[in-house]
Amino acid sequence: MMQAEEPDDFVIATGETHSIREFLDEAFGYLDLDWKEFVKIDPAYYRPAEVDLLLGDAGKARRALGWEPKVGFKELVKLMVDHDLELARKEKRAQEPHD
Repeated sequence: MMQAEEPDDFVIATGETHSIREFLDEAFGYLDLDWKEFVKIDPAYYRPAEVDLLLGDAGKARRALGWEPKVGFKELVKLMVDHDLELARKEKRAQEPHD
C-alpha cells in the first residue's frame, strides 16, 4: 500500500475460503491436540443463512500494487498459533513471583 501514488483502500486476502472446522483442524493438529476436546459449539453463533460464502478479493491490490499473498493458509495458522503461544509464555513469566 505504501507503493500506491495516492491513498486508497485495498483488500488483502488469499482468495481462498476455509471453514472454522478447517482452521480448528489445522491449529489444534499443529499442537497434536483434538479440538473436539476443547471447543464447544453453540448454534446461537452460527452465521445467518443468507451468508453463503465469505471470500476476500485482492484483485485491486494485485492490479494496482502487484501484490500477491506469500503465506498460505497452513503457514498462517502456524504463525498465529506460535504468536499466541509466545504471548502465553510471556504472560506466565510476568505472573510468576519475582525475587
